[in-house]
Amino acid sequence: MPRFHYPAFAAGFLLLFASASVPGFAQKHHDYLLTDNWKFTKGEVANAAAPAFRDAKWQTVSVPHDWAIYGPFGADNDKQQVKIEQNKEEQATVKTGRTGGLPFVGVGWYRRQLEVPGFGAGKRAVLLFDGAMSNAQVFINGKEVGRWPYGYNSFYFDITDYLQTGGNNTLAVRLENQPESSRWYPGAGLYRNVHLIVSNDVHIPVWGTYLTTPEINTEFAKVKLKTKVETPGNTFQPLRLETEVRDATGQVVATTSSTLAATDQQEFEQNLVVKAPKLWSPETPTLYTATSKLYAGDVLKDEYKTPFGIRSFKFEAGKGFSLNGQPRKFKGVCNHHDLGPLGTAVNTAALRRQLVLLKDLGCDAIRTTHNMPAPELVQLCDEMGFMLMVESFDEWKTPKVKNGYSQYFDEWAEKDLVNMVHQYRSNPSVIMWSIGNEVPDQSAPGGNKIAKRLQDIVHREDPTRPVTAGMDRIDDAIKNNFASVLDVPGFNYKPHRYPEANSKLPQGYLLGSETASTVSSRGEYKFPVELAKQKKYPDNQSSSYDVEYCVWSQIPDIEFAAQDTLPYVAGEFVWTGFDYLGEPTPYDESWPSHSSYFGILDLAGMPKDRYYLYRARWNTQAPTLHVLPHWTWPGREGQTTPVYCYTNSPSAELFVNGKSMGRQTKSNTADLRTRNRLMWNDVQYQPGSIKVVAYDAQGKAIAEETVRTAGKPHHIRLVADRTQLIADGQDQAYITARVEDAQGNLCPDATEQLRFKVSGAGSFRAIGNGDPTSLESFQAPQMHAFHGQLVAIVQTTGKPGTVRVQATAKGVKNGEVTLQTAAGKAR
Repeated sequence: MPRFHYPAFAAGFLLLFASASVPGFAQKHHDYLLTDNWKFTKGEVANAAAPAFRDAKWQTVSVPHDWAIYGPFGADNDKQQVKIEQNKEEQATVKTGRTGGLPFVGVGWYRRQLEVPGFGAGKRAVLLFDGAMSNAQVFINGKEVGRWPYGYNSFYFDITDYLQTGGNNTLAVRLENQPESSRWYPGAGLYRNVHLIVSNDVHIPVWGTYLTTPEINTEFAKVKLKTKVETPGNTFQPLRLETEVRDATGQVVATTSSTLAATDQQEFEQNLVVKAPKLWSPETPTLYTATSKLYAGDVLKDEYKTPFGIRSFKFEAGKGFSLNGQPRKFKGVCNHHDLGPLGTAVNTAALRRQLVLLKDLGCDAIRTTHNMPAPELVQLCDEMGFMLMVESFDEWKTPKVKNGYSQYFDEWAEKDLVNMVHQYRSNPSVIMWSIGNEVPDQSAPGGNKIAKRLQDIVHREDPTRPVTAGMDRIDDAIKNNFASVLDVPGFNYKPHRYPEANSKLPQGYLLGSETASTVSSRGEYKFPVELAKQKKYPDNQSSSYDVEYCVWSQIPDIEFAAQDTLPYVAGEFVWTGFDYLGEPTPYDESWPSHSSYFGILDLAGMPKDRYYLYRARWNTQAPTLHVLPHWTWPGREGQTTPVYCYTNSPSAELFVNGKSMGRQTKSNTADLRTRNRLMWNDVQYQPGSIKVVAYDAQGKAIAEETVRTAGKPHHIRLVADRTQLIADGQDQAYITARVEDAQGNLCPDATEQLRFKVSGAGSFRAIGNGDPTSLESFQAPQMHAFHGQLVAIVQTTGKPGTVRVQATAKGVKNGEVTLQTAAGKAR
């Protein structure tokens, strides 16, 4: 495979990519999800891998499973006394909720009986783990088949020689999380899917295809498909590979057949042509599918399906980034891997809901901070149209935490990079690889050499994509030739220094790899309204006026200005799309805070006001008009209560109880907020209503929004994100519960405890209210509302039917919603 050379990036490059090669369910190749009938216990257990070990008293669980999300929360769970250099701290202090305040530290054991359908002579069996947190040891019939320490990566072991042909096999997995091993909540257990892959001994291995193209134009795309094969003893056999490409409608658009020669090193290379290709982009995520059938003579040995998308992209000096020939900037967010109330246990419906919300936001890119993503996320990004920066490490050789990845780096970094790249190097959504985030090695002697070594490994395995890293130590990174090594320099929180960095570096373009870190609590408004750095309040909340930020960061408007005026800046990835468990800055030292305040959406996936600030900029296909704050302020009568409006209209007029407060127009002033926000800073609160009318460029009124003073809580209204679900035992609906007055106004200060009852073809799964200080269980079917709202998650069973959801609370009328589930493919 040819090396990637840096000048090709400077000139731009043109490629076609495939999504990860996923084994199809053909008769010769089976991928079984090992979901049910697992036994689990926490704590070290002697001889737990032995087949004769009795596990009847262990808990029965389904995988994916996060053992720590069940709590309870506690200030002593992984309490850390540390100095966070990334946060500009001068001395070590006690951090209580840094890793979420959940009991993830310790040993966990999983066991299950392993049936291997069709196993026997001429068959192979592989166990593929999409992720296991962490320090995995895998045993079959009491014998260790392999280890993998990094909890975020996918890995696999061939277990053929460990299996008993007559059945009665026992699979056991030991996992261990060390204390002070993370800077956020990592989760615990078999939190991603486990696959049993059974194939013939002549087969295409895990991640065995790699699809690119040397040329794309309006008339055709040249497709190059490399397919590895494995044979007994890897001895040569004259195999035949027949491949056909189908478009999104199922029509065959290209075919080819090849015979393996002795000189081919057990790898086919096939070239096809797709005429009049439909290009993949966030706006049009068109996918094709290549189906390859492997034959030995006339015997079908294996079948492999490779969904893929056709698109080209460039990074160019002075111009930044372009996709399919069109200049654009990444409108991206950074996301950690937890799913709020679900913890880290992956669920496709939960991921899809996040992406639906981000799509409405206008977001088109995601940085998988600071580790490899779940394969379900990458597949959804292929299908729904999101560009990905797939990241690998938060640590290299120099540690950030006592027991972080630095202890594994020398032995495992190359293995982890190879697995990451092989798994995702053909996905159309993947645009960049990131080899690290804010690694202290930026400042260490030889740090640039480590960066080059890691980048060279990535280039060796995938010469088609650029490599980046998120850098926070801009002076050291430039002085030590760390930033100049990277294909794409990524800077965290440095918009004011983009021009300086660009003038000193050779690439001619750069990226806001992590931006803003503005903090807020949904529905929480603090007075007076003023720009504030590292502001803290007695209630451990942050203001939703979007003017509070961290010691190292900025309000969004500063990054917006740099993105608008500097063409060589390729876009931004906001910290973060969603709140996540752990890192409760600025309250790292203040229990009970245990989840972040950075999100554009809260921990339960409910939009904060800041959602509409970004939507007004990013979503160019739909109007945005949002007014804040709420207008229920008993005791603030006559006091100054500023009103903000987030809109993609150029101007708007505010009315308070029918009286105009004047029209505001976006403008270029020294206060950068005036470019993106319309602000009436001198409004005095009086009960009643506030109304904002938006005007277009010609002064025509085009939209309005009214917020009224709420009365007493009267009823609960339930709103489901989806009412038609798949009866697969995994699909989920997210039901927002609103405490409203008799007229249907949200009661913004309501804190009633809501209790949920789910009946029929579904079950209660989890609950969350978005409050970063709440210590209520995510698993109990009741929780107090936070600013009048919370979200309950309902999961389907395996049987079609009707699901009835009821919410009750003292003193208010019940809320009810009905869902329907039907048989269908899992999503």
